[in-house]
Amino acid sequence: MGGTPKGTTQTSSTQEIRSGSDGRGGVGNVLSGVAVAVGFVLFLGGFVWAALLYQPYTVPTDSMTPAVKPGDRVLAQRIDGGEVRRGDIVIFTDAMWSDSPMVKRVVGIGGDTVRCCGEGGRLSVNGKELDEPYIDRTRPVTPDGTAPAGSPASTPFEVTVPEGNLFLLGDKRSNSLDSRAHLQEAGQGTVARSTVRGRVDALAWPSMTMVGRPPAYAGLPGGTSQPGPLRLQLAAVAAGAALVVLGAAYGPLARVLGRGRRQGTAGVR
Repeated sequence: MGGTPKGTTQTSSTQEIRSGSDGRGGVGNVLSGVAVAVGFVLFLGGFVWAALLYQPYTVPTDSMTPAVKPGDRVLAQRIDGGEVRRGDIVIFTDAMWSDSPMVKRVVGIGGDTVRCCGEGGRLSVNGKELDEPYIDRTRPVTPDGTAPAGSPASTPFEVTVPEGNLFLLGDKRSNSLDSRAHLQEAGQGTVARSTVRGRVDALAWPSMTMVGRPPAYAGLPGGTSQPGPLRLQLAAVAAGAALVVLGAAYGPLARVLGRGRRQGTAGVR
């Protein structure tokens, strides 16, 4: 006496299964399935979108330190050379420079006059001296152990960039083979916009870091470029992964909680 009839217990368990109280059916199961499906779409969509727009490169030299160090893995947005703005770090290939992709910063575009050197060794573009906190001002040490005086940019030069071309420098001005090494050639060391393969938006290795746009160029005509959609793509991948994990975990978690409730109820007489 006082017990629960066997038939009543079986009926109660059957109703729990059909209603989804144990995590195997009902609204909860439907929602978890939707979450997993949406998560897969976001995860795969963000990943594929990023793969289509971005190309990874490994930087072999220290010419762009401290922004990009040797061995760093960068993500470069595949863009047309016409989209390049001053201050961008670009990947380009020019047969006159090297057979391999190179990474440098754009300091001048078509029509600009780039000059070195102003007060404190500053570079100037169209008469405006630039504040460049991103450059490495370390100078090479001479055999006698002293650092020679002079500009961190180089010996004096003045170049008017031909239309459709770019003037490129490394951030480590004392150790970069860039436009300054080709001043005596046609175009005075500039390269065609068509040689650009991509614009660096982020470092992917050893840490994930977005690459900003230098404010020094913002006041010049045309301003600076806008970052690509990488942040949005990463957010889509992260949100998708979270939805897949949460949706997949709902069923097992609901079953565990459901068994706990049933065991607690069975102990009451």
